[in-house]
Amino acid sequence: MRTALACLLLLVLAVAAAARMTHGFSAFTAEQARRLYVQERQPLLPQTRLIDAAGNTHALREWLQADGRAWIVDFIYTRCETLCSVLGTQYQRIQANLRRRHLDARVGLLTISFDPARDDGPALAAYARRMGADPAIWRIARVADPADLPGLLRFFGVVVIDDGHGDFQHNAALLWVDASGRLSRIVDYGDAWSDPVLAPYLAPTAREAADERQP
Repeated sequence: MRTALACLLLLVLAVAAAARMTHGFSAFTAEQARRLYVQERQPLLPQTRLIDAAGNTHALREWLQADGRAWIVDFIYTRCETLCSVLGTQYQRIQANLRRRHLDARVGLLTISFDPARDDGPALAAYARRMGADPAIWRIARVADPADLPGLLRFFGVVVIDDGHGDFQHNAALLWVDASGRLSRIVDYGDAWSDPVLAPYLAPTAREAADERQP
């Protein structure tokens, strides 16, 4: 009898744990569960202090709320030549579309480095120049206090693993922050052009796409 009760208790605990991990069984991976949680709860951004490429310090939520825009946020380290380069190229394209369509008053871009020890002010400024980042559209920053980085990464669901050789393994997504300062959507960087929320701001119209193809 005791064995049966113990087995039943373990089963109940396992089901409860699975429900939490899968967001009430509506998602089959932890990543899907995280995205569903964000869409439903839309957590308010923390006031983590950031330092931008010009050396100015800002509280994250207030900084993004200040001008009433929505924001797309990503996380990189400037020495990365693989996934971060892809994200940088995506941001260049998004910046060009926002500028061309006069949507930069409605949406801005923020890149946050998760390597504050090496991505100091000059490194961030050099990255901004290399990417052609317009500071009126695309902001680049790092945490002011490295002790705040783990909490900020947890909030955004960014996983960063030091490979022991000066580089990092990490996940990547475009993180949509609405004008009220809430994280409301997480989108794979390759899917942003078709996402129903992001596409109206990011994707060129059919006429613009045709113009781009003109020699």
